[in-house]
Amino acid sequence: MTFVPPVAEQRFVLDTVVRLPELAATDRFAAASDDVVEAVLEGVGQFAAGEWAPLARIGDTVGARWTPEGVRMPDGFARAYRDYVDGGWGTIGAPEAWGGQGLPFALQTAVLDTLGAANMGFALCPTLTVGAIEALQHHGSPEQQAAYLPHLSTGEWTGTMNLTEPQAGSDVGALRATATPRGDGTWSVKGTKIYISFGDHDMAPNIVHLVLARTPDAPPGTRGISLFLVPKYRLDAAGNPGDFNDVRVVSIEHKMGLHASPTCVLSFGDDGDCIGELIGPEHGGMRAMFTMMNNARLNVGLQGVQVAEGATQRAVAYALDRVQSPRAGANSRESVAIVEHPDVRRMLLRMKAQTQGARALVYYAAGQVDRAGLNEAGARDRLELVTPLAKAHGTDIGNEIASLGIQVHGGMGYVEETGAAQYFRDARITPIYEGTNGIQAADLVGRKLGLGGGSAFAALIADIRAEAEHPDLIELVSACERVGTHLAAAGHDDRLAGSYPFLTMLSVATCGWLMERQGRAATGDAPFMAMKRAAVRFYLDQIVPEALGLRAAAMASADVLYAVPAAAFAA
Repeated sequence: MTFVPPVAEQRFVLDTVVRLPELAATDRFAAASDDVVEAVLEGVGQFAAGEWAPLARIGDTVGARWTPEGVRMPDGFARAYRDYVDGGWGTIGAPEAWGGQGLPFALQTAVLDTLGAANMGFALCPTLTVGAIEALQHHGSPEQQAAYLPHLSTGEWTGTMNLTEPQAGSDVGALRATATPRGDGTWSVKGTKIYISFGDHDMAPNIVHLVLARTPDAPPGTRGISLFLVPKYRLDAAGNPGDFNDVRVVSIEHKMGLHASPTCVLSFGDDGDCIGELIGPEHGGMRAMFTMMNNARLNVGLQGVQVAEGATQRAVAYALDRVQSPRAGANSRESVAIVEHPDVRRMLLRMKAQTQGARALVYYAAGQVDRAGLNEAGARDRLELVTPLAKAHGTDIGNEIASLGIQVHGGMGYVEETGAAQYFRDARITPIYEGTNGIQAADLVGRKLGLGGGSAFAALIADIRAEAEHPDLIELVSACERVGTHLAAAGHDDRLAGSYPFLTMLSVATCGWLMERQGRAATGDAPFMAMKRAAVRFYLDQIVPEALGLRAAAMASADVLYAVPAAAFAA
């Protein structure tokens, strides 16, 4: 199968959902003219199809390899990454002050969408660097920004985030890594971090780790956490990578998927010689890290879109090529391509509609990043509200579509040689990392419903209701309003018990709103527009009513969950 960059779809969503021309009309984003946007989307599409997509198979079958000297990537990856840097693809949304192009984050999101759809595991590397840039831009000192941002903005150096420890998974407050003052303004960092994506590799001359650690006499829990900048190689007087900074990769995980992305166990300060710099104030680590985490959550939601796009393209190619059985009820008994069978068409159209809906949601959230940067009224609260939706629903859809892709292939989908299974294996981590989707749902009902005294939620409901035309979408948004009001007043257990079905309801309502908006703009007889109208119709007629069916679960009492003691689950 040849990867086809979804340029027409991306441009349509940027125009109708993000409303990119509005952003380009501002001084800050004036460079995002129509011809620039078109050149970026076409250019990264050609690059991804020509250099990154051909490496997806070797990335899966060979994968990253641990050695005593560090992680070694499969053949071709280092060269393809250098070409990514040389092509300027890392600079799209990076600050102009540090060598970036300063274009909208939404356009940068489309670039990462293309790269990840071509090779999801590989694209995780620049995705994490984007988060490191964001954290340093908002919380780093001028000296840190000058030393590191020019190299991170181009992608010459890569970035990581280091939160998780063996005894502290989602409970970040339980971490034990330490940072001790060295008397010269720097800190001696010591500890072990696990599940660090691209924590080590051989594609860049330096890796910039952002590490959460405790300082002496720090208060317990998250209040006592600080954030440190810890490069793999310390910088010399000229600002170039110099002495090794006592950061070692102990091992890499043997994973279900994402084999091209080394997930590392990192040990800091084994020889007592790991030096870090404090980012922001002492004990201000969680505030700084949340800047990076919120960026990462949007980009993980985007990973769901990436894998859905790749799985859909592969399933469509197979369905057009695979000939089997006459079409039921046809006069001819000649076998036809399986795309002619109704159930295969149902699956393919569902894949198209769900992928388009998830892309609209994630791109919409990315557009709110840009609007918040312009201080547009309500944009920051809207971004806060839709971030858990984008992360959780985007990744849920990625898993659903990857599974459907296998189903379209039939038995051949369960055979590794067809490549269909890789999408499912790669996708399965996305609802887990960067805050499990259950945590996203808890965040939605625990914090985001109450933003501005409930005004952020009310504003989203009002915006959807103002545009909604399909009767089921109108009913769904009213149901979301009623459930949201119920959960906001419910007890803790009941609120959390209903949080996940409510997140899905609100996500589908938001996707339905954005899909219906696209449908109104999809005019003309071009095949792309015909497919867009069909996908919108399918979404509104079939997927929106499914979400209405979650209303009972979202409002159900938590009593049944605790009707038996914990030991009874093993009965």
